Amino acid sequence: MNFSLSDSSKAVERLNQNEEPQDTKACNKERDAELVERCQKGDYSAFDELITLYRGKVYAMIYNMIRNDADSWDLAQDVFIKAWKALPKFEGRSAFFTWLYRIAHNVTYDWTRKKKISSAGEFEDRIVNDADPGAVAVPKVVDSPDVSLERKEVKNKISEAIDALSSDHKVIILLKEVDGLSYQEIAESVGCSTGTVMSRLFYARKKLKEILGDIRND
Repeated sequence: MNFSLSDSSKAVERLNQNEEPQDTKACNKERDAELVERCQKGDYSAFDELITLYRGKVYAMIYNMIRNDADSWDLAQDVFIKAWKALPKFEGRSAFFTWLYRIAHNVTYDWTRKKKISSAGEFEDRIVNDADPGAVAVPKVVDSPDVSLERKEVKNKISEAIDALSSDHKVIILLKEVDGLSYQEIAESVGCSTGTVMSRLFYARKKLKEILGDIRND
């Protein structure tokens, strides 16, 4: 399995990135479907390709929830191990990455419950793997400040806001604003309705906008 803790040392500054065009998503879905089919036939190298494609996104999602580098890589590896074991039952009703994120979501939630910890810490927007460049975009709410001091203040305020969110609201805002998933993809990933996704996202965005409004009025 092509997966190593050393990958964390290769973090680079992320660039702002819009949601992928539909034709790109379609191509990625076809590519993933082909790799999954090979995996289901016992082709381990195909699974290594899937790991290379998605380890950055999976790690970033987990890290933004638990704020611990080593534990995040350990959990990410657990996610891929569980995915490999579950692949024979994967029927392709959803996109592979949506299915994978659902596993990552469940693994992370199970871990936090066992550890009895709350998701807290600074919102990290510099996480990306060189094998998956630009996989995680900077949150849209951070885009406005041009001056370094103002940008740092905004990041701190966003960190405080995200820390105040529940885990359910936090994962929704991360999947939408950071990973760029659609409402349906988020719903499939976390196991709730699209209406619930929209409600939680509205709450999370409202809180962040209120804080940014306070900054502008300072």
